[in-house]
Amino acid sequence: MSEMITADLVDLDLSADTKEAAARALAERMVAQGRVTDLEGFLADVAAREAQMPTGLDGGIGIPHCRSEHVTEPTLAFGRSARGIDFGAADGPADLIFLIAAPAGADDAHLTILSSLARQLMNTEFTTALRSVKDAAAAAALIRGDEAPAAAEAPAAEAPVAAEGAATAASSSEAAGEEEDGRPFRIVAVTSCPTGIAHTYMAAESLENAGREAGVELVVETQGSAGFTRLDPAVITAADAVIFAHDVPVREKDRFAGKPTVDVGVKAGINRPAELIAEVRAKAERGEVTAPASGGTPVERAGESGEGYGTKLRKWLMSGVSYMVPFVAAGGLLIALGFAIGGYKINKAPSVMDHFVWTQGDSWAALLFQIGAVSFGFLVPVLAGYIAYGMADRPGLVPGFVGGSIALTINAGFLGGLVAGLIAGGVVMGIQKAKIPPALRGIMPVVVIPLISSAIVGFLMFVVIGKPIASAQKGLTDWLNGLSGTNAILLGALLGVMMCFDLGGPVNKVAYTFATAGIAVSNPSDSAMKIMAAVMAAGMVPPLAMALATTVRGKLFTQTERENGKAAWVLGASFISEGAIPFAAADPLRVIPSSMVGGAITGALSMGFGATLRAPHGGIFVVPLIGNPFLYLLALVAGVCVTTALVVILKGMRKQSPEGSAKEAAGASVSARDSKQPVAA
Repeated sequence: MSEMITADLVDLDLSADTKEAAARALAERMVAQGRVTDLEGFLADVAAREAQMPTGLDGGIGIPHCRSEHVTEPTLAFGRSARGIDFGAADGPADLIFLIAAPAGADDAHLTILSSLARQLMNTEFTTALRSVKDAAAAAALIRGDEAPAAAEAPAAEAPVAAEGAATAASSSEAAGEEEDGRPFRIVAVTSCPTGIAHTYMAAESLENAGREAGVELVVETQGSAGFTRLDPAVITAADAVIFAHDVPVREKDRFAGKPTVDVGVKAGINRPAELIAEVRAKAERGEVTAPASGGTPVERAGESGEGYGTKLRKWLMSGVSYMVPFVAAGGLLIALGFAIGGYKINKAPSVMDHFVWTQGDSWAALLFQIGAVSFGFLVPVLAGYIAYGMADRPGLVPGFVGGSIALTINAGFLGGLVAGLIAGGVVMGIQKAKIPPALRGIMPVVVIPLISSAIVGFLMFVVIGKPIASAQKGLTDWLNGLSGTNAILLGALLGVMMCFDLGGPVNKVAYTFATAGIAVSNPSDSAMKIMAAVMAAGMVPPLAMALATTVRGKLFTQTERENGKAAWVLGASFISEGAIPFAAADPLRVIPSSMVGGAITGALSMGFGATLRAPHGGIFVVPLIGNPFLYLLALVAGVCVTTALVVILKGMRKQSPEGSAKEAAGASVSARDSKQPVAA
């Protein structure tokens, strides 16, 4: 990491009390060296990354990091805190803080710094040396690798005992590490974490070190955020056992099937690698191996062990919805543009294959409408196919798509797609559990499973359950078309509350899916378009309200929240409810109820005003496609103002409450000192 850190980027007496203040102090050194061009912009990027997931690591280490357009070259700054700073690690504050900055788009450089640093942090001699080094230049040299850390010396009286213990451990490790044929025991491992950066490489380094100490051959495949380099198939074949230390699904897990396996979280790979090696060796001695199957469905690989069927069902359904939404967005926007350009009768236009005039706007409108209609034709099959995929992996795709297409054919619609996907996934899971003769295993995925599962799903959808589902779908449609007056307003309020309850979570997605299902046809009803308008308006309320609140009463928020508020303007205007998550996470009891009240008002007013929307996404950028756009915007402004007022009032009451005045005053003093703002009287 030469030239990424110099003595000028080292602070061995970091006096900051908070992670925000620590980042600012180290970033100011980067600015002074010309490595960062805009201090506040860079700190906003650091805060945005920190909001995604804490950057504290066990062992007293904090590694705030980001990619930013305000960084001129990959840079690393180091600070040492005597009192410790909370970076969210489970074992307490960090005294070694590394601020890592990379230019926007410089993924390779960013990951190179992080992975190299993460591996060094697993070396006790390295961290011990950093805690005791007296000179900034020496600290920079240690981090760059120009100087090796001095080995810690044992007390003279204990040295012989330590040496004897080490020799005994080495000899026992060598004996334990050898197989009967004289070769060492061989292990392959995979490490991965949600960000694919620090923990991924720290676990790899920890396992490799423990492997050397145990006298075994251990090779690690790190599946980081920039992709991964696959282990040589010959290495996997020759391995005696496998260790998975991961918090996200292991990619291409089938490669490791049929071997003794230990499957744990990534932190176990960091904290107890020797135990994992001993455990997997014991499994090998007992002859325990994993089944030569797919290693679980996509949902199971992403979930936690012991999850109930309710949780799995929600994930299966969300799997289908997540793949369906892009089709909804593309098709809905194209259809909406077609209507905007060609008028409400554009759906009656002849096929552009038969009639298309390059100079006529109506021809272009018809083209957009017909492309969008084709995109909408995939919605139900994609929904069903990927629900089945979430349950049974790739073998579920064929019967899922077949069942979804049948649901369209028999007018079972969205509900039919849900049921078809669940049936298809269940049928495939049942077939996979059957004992199959070895001679048939090779053709199971490409012939037997698609044939049998499609036939069963088709029979059930056409003959048994299709008609009742179609009747239920028709009843739901008729109910929506019949909504008017108070009923419509109450539905709008309910959907508004749901959109703001968990800000992009399951409840929010249920409301959004309900709305998009109504417009997922070439000719949606007026009620369905009103529901879509109410849902999108309510979903925009929380982030816009938080942005407005940080603007009008900034002293009620931290510096980081004020920076997040700037981004929330854009996120809210784009209908990205998740823009309010940092505020809700920091103060859920005030932010979430306030957002729900504002969302309910906006949803109710939108329905009452009769605003309609054919596009499933886009925020204020699709206002020209909205029916009654001025009243729609009025409903949005009303909800935003109500939420803003409630948040400001509730936060103001907290600041002024008599029973907490002393604590709040102290907190305000610290906040003011760190953010360089005056303390409110």
